[in-house]
Amino acid sequence: MAGQRLDQALAQLAGVPRAQAQRWIEAGRVAVDGASSARPSQRVAAGTEIAVDPPDVVSLAALPESIPLAILYEDTDLIVIDKPAGLVVHPAPGHPGGTLVNALLHHCRDLAGIGGVLRPGIVHRLDRGTSGVLVAAKRDAAHTALAAQFHDHSIERVYLALVRGGPGAESGHVLHAIGRHPTDRKRMSVSARRGRAAETHWRVTRRFRKSGVALLEVRPATGRTHQIRVHLTSAGMPIVGDPVYGRGGEAFGLQRPALHAAVLGFTHPTSGQRLRFEAPLPADFEAALAGVARREESI
Repeated sequence: MAGQRLDQALAQLAGVPRAQAQRWIEAGRVAVDGASSARPSQRVAAGTEIAVDPPDVVSLAALPESIPLAILYEDTDLIVIDKPAGLVVHPAPGHPGGTLVNALLHHCRDLAGIGGVLRPGIVHRLDRGTSGVLVAAKRDAAHTALAAQFHDHSIERVYLALVRGGPGAESGHVLHAIGRHPTDRKRMSVSARRGRAAETHWRVTRRFRKSGVALLEVRPATGRTHQIRVHLTSAGMPIVGDPVYGRGGEAFGLQRPALHAAVLGFTHPTSGQRLRFEAPLPADFEAALAGVARREESI
């Protein structure tokens, strides 16, 4: 194993996927010759001592649950839904049920094995508080093909975000690497020591100057965890209602981050046809915008 990357060597030694080995390293659970400040990309020398402290194994099984789904499209390969805000995408410790995965297992009886035990069919995710378009695969081949499109950034994704602050320009982009926050492991940050390249484009679609907010159309060029929320905050435009990267709390009637996945476009994994789906703004977001507009007129 001499000369290999640390994440590759660890994956072979521990018998785990390379991505899992990387997560252990980034979480500080891997020590190289006694030092826990290891990097996934560092090379392993002959005689190197690698010690790992993996997290406790939590046994979870995703079970079918009769949860209503707003289906935008479905065929034998995939299903596209309009995810409501508040719906978690997949089970996790502390949240074993009531998720999109549980709903998909009930609706699609042939998802077992696709994407892993707790994430059958899941190709990408939306945060719990984010609403909008999401695609899931129903076959292994479709899962692989869609995952490749996300990896190659050939997916069209358009979000709408209500942000605080007044952008000084009508459009712009944020180009900052994103990684785990140096002190808060539940947050992501542009100040991480080992971040991954990330790029987000935005443009103003409507300004509410008196209220100090603006509606943005956001197009992420990459797909990092919390990317839009982190990038907009770093640019001085935190998303209204974001409890992690903004002020949080109810704002303009919204009790969740004002972020909506409005458009998702991709190439069908079997037919090769280019598909594009749109999800209308949900009622709470629409009401928030109407409330801001009324406030603008009354001030």
